[in-house]
Amino acid sequence: MSGVAASAALTDNTHSGVPRRRLRSVPTQAGPVPERGPAHPLALGRDAQAQFRGAVRALLDAPGLEGMSDAVRLAVIVLASRTPSSSGVVEIRTPELGRWLGLSVSYVASEVVPKLRRSGVVDVETAPGEYGQDIGLKCKVLPMWTARGVVGHPLALAKKELATLLRLLEAVMAPGWAHRDGRVTPAGLLGSRTGRAAATDRLALLLLVLEARENGRVRQCGGTVDTRRGRAAATVARLLGCTVSRGERVLERLEDRGLVVRVRVRTASGLCHRTQLVVPAVAAAHGRDGIADAREDRLKAAETEFSDPALAAGGSDVSGSEVDPQVNGALVSNETDGPDPALTAALHTDHPPVVTPVSSLALPCGCSGEGRAAEGRRPECACAREAADGGTDVAESAPPVAERGPLRGEKPKESGGRPKAVGWEKAQPQRRVGLPADLGLRVALGPVAGLWGRLSGWQQNQVEAAVKAEVKRLAGMLERPEVAPRLLADRLTDRLEETGGEALVDRPFPWLIRRGLVQRQACSDRRCDDGIRLDTGGECENCNNVLHLRRAQRAKIAAEVDRELPGLGGCERRQVLEERLREHTQREAEQAGARHDQVVAEVEMRWAAAARRRAAEEAAALERRSAACVECGLPGAAGLCPECTYRRRTDALVLEAVDLAVAVRADLDDLAQIAALSERCEADTRALLDDVCRRQAATDQGLMAFTAREVAERIRDERRASAHSRLLRSEEAEAEAEAVYDTMLRRRPRGHQTAEDAAEEARRRTAYYLLERKLGLLRAQRARMQAGRAPKRLG
Repeated sequence: MSGVAASAALTDNTHSGVPRRRLRSVPTQAGPVPERGPAHPLALGRDAQAQFRGAVRALLDAPGLEGMSDAVRLAVIVLASRTPSSSGVVEIRTPELGRWLGLSVSYVASEVVPKLRRSGVVDVETAPGEYGQDIGLKCKVLPMWTARGVVGHPLALAKKELATLLRLLEAVMAPGWAHRDGRVTPAGLLGSRTGRAAATDRLALLLLVLEARENGRVRQCGGTVDTRRGRAAATVARLLGCTVSRGERVLERLEDRGLVVRVRVRTASGLCHRTQLVVPAVAAAHGRDGIADAREDRLKAAETEFSDPALAAGGSDVSGSEVDPQVNGALVSNETDGPDPALTAALHTDHPPVVTPVSSLALPCGCSGEGRAAEGRRPECACAREAADGGTDVAESAPPVAERGPLRGEKPKESGGRPKAVGWEKAQPQRRVGLPADLGLRVALGPVAGLWGRLSGWQQNQVEAAVKAEVKRLAGMLERPEVAPRLLADRLTDRLEETGGEALVDRPFPWLIRRGLVQRQACSDRRCDDGIRLDTGGECENCNNVLHLRRAQRAKIAAEVDRELPGLGGCERRQVLEERLREHTQREAEQAGARHDQVVAEVEMRWAAAARRRAAEEAAALERRSAACVECGLPGAAGLCPECTYRRRTDALVLEAVDLAVAVRADLDDLAQIAALSERCEADTRALLDDVCRRQAATDQGLMAFTAREVAERIRDERRASAHSRLLRSEEAEAEAEAVYDTMLRRRPRGHQTAEDAAEEARRRTAYYLLERKLGLLRAQRARMQAGRAPKRLG
């Protein structure tokens, strides 16, 4: 279409009563057409945000990721975002993946990569580095690979969608790069966050960004939540699938960095309003101030709540607005300017607007709905006293001023006194007058019931938890676990007798935690408590042994004194005996100190030996790194230079390709045929390899060695596929497929498609099994040939 035709519009014209259409010229746009650049990565539309949210949730809900750490789950998302749409395989180095996750290279190599393999969600192939470690990763995200070409699947992302998802992850957690030309790509919002729980913070921020609206607000979860933690912490916890306490810690770390803000304003009553969770970066990407908008809307909601109860309590009309499902399944309006559903849901429902007000708002008892008649009867419906002419006399049946209590269902209480904040009873545990309801705890705490009444609510909870733990520990070491509460009660009774009674305990909580409930072992036996066996209730034998040894030593020293000094009097003998006992105790202390010094010296010797061993290992490693290449003699090549490494790997790949070709073509019982076919196939393979390498990298030897390895890998893969395809048509595979097909049809006579799928799967498994078996037989025959056995001759 030309420019004149493009700037014309169609209009109607009437000629001889018949409407006709003609082109009408319109003026063209003045000035150049503005060019639109790429939008901010965080400024996602609703459709793109919903699509990415579904894709991320599909990856996190994969069957193999149950119980995995947040680092493994985030690694799956990072690999999925970097996956090329053409090949479906992403190549990345372990240090680069660690920078994306905010973790060290060693942790990624030892924890993240092995768990990715075990999960079955990511197919990982590794390439060894300079020291043999897995430095190169070739990953395939299997859920995305399965979803390729499936219409409507959340992971069936196009090339531009993958690019947008990668830009989103770069804006959230990119580590930042310095390019060779001097350009610097800045890090993301959490790019500088490294160390412990860095992956958890990055995953939480990504999920919050995907849940945030254009004004930065995150819709919080519904239902009952822990008031001490807050609804925002519960929302983060439900997004991550963790506990509320952990979600609160994650939220606090994000707040410390200014990435997430919990907006709280004061209402007209002076109390703090409900919290709104805001991601300022998302609001800034859309050109809005999320914090200011949240505060303004909160003030409007507070004025609506306290100024006009009918507006706050009445149902909102959401028929013309979009309705999105809440986290807990309830339907909540998606309008940003309306009142908060969490505010209106807490108020009572509308009353029928047919009752005429009967009095002023100055009610004597201060309860809402007061207007009941003085007879004390139940309230009647609005139409109970309607007249025959359609009028109503409800107002006439009720007195001007109510004389009874509040409506049915309301708690009568005085309105005067100091105002109390809603939810304070939940935030601060109330003191309980009586002992806990559990019978075992009542038995154990019976001797200290007076101290229990002097504790606060929080202290009672702590003491109850400590008593439960101690009763459980005692039950684990007793033959009759049911007597554990009685033993703990006896211990508390003994401790009170030592103290002098409850009246002398000025601080009950420390006394119970640090003295009353603590077991005091008089010896090394874990069942000893003040010299009494907990399991038998008798005296501790180990303590008796120690006491017996001390008494025997005293008797021995006394006999020596009587033998050496027979004529001493009572006082002199006692003085000499005490002096000998003191010397004996001092010698034992010196011997114990000598043994301790000997143990310390042995430990120091072991530490020194370990240091020498580490120094020797470091020296050996340094020598190994500085060793010349064993093949070409290149100095400082750690025993093998990269070029020779590529050549060795190429030779191994060529041998694998030769084995794959010989295994499916040769008679594995004829050694001569195996030798001849192997020689010819290896010569053809190397000729093909040399020809390709000369055409692709004819000058650089290092590049030629690298290209040779890549070409050898392709040849190996192609021959493996060809061998597998050839074995799919073998008699064994066909027989196995037919047997499985018949078996499935006998089970389900009409399940032809299921039987065909099962037969095809059986054919593939048989082909894989046959290939592995042939390769094993071929290796065994090669081992016989290398052992010096004469090969059989053909013919």
